[in-house]
Amino acid sequence: MLLGTDSEGRTAWLLATEEGNLDIFKKVWEWAEEKLTTEEIKNKLLDTDIEGRTALLMAAQMDNLEELQKVREWAEKLTTEGIKNKLLLGTC
Repeated sequence: MLLGTDSEGRTAWLLATEEGNLDIFKKVWEWAEEKLTTEEIKNKLLDTDIEGRTALLMAAQMDNLEELQKVREWAEKLTTEGIKNKLLLGTC
């Protein structure tokens, strides 16, 4: 479920971000930390959608400062530059 995508390439985490529901957004990330490896988070959960949007971009579009702060905090927790870049910039 966490690694699946919809027809627009959005993961559960991207959908939660897009919907602006901070409780769901946080829960999806907690589940990811519990259930997924760093590689799975890097290679799938943090993917961009088919339009190239990241969670950070979606949070910014929703004007959700708390989500933006959480995305930044989680990026700080991740250890490799590649993961940080993928989360924040949509590149890797």
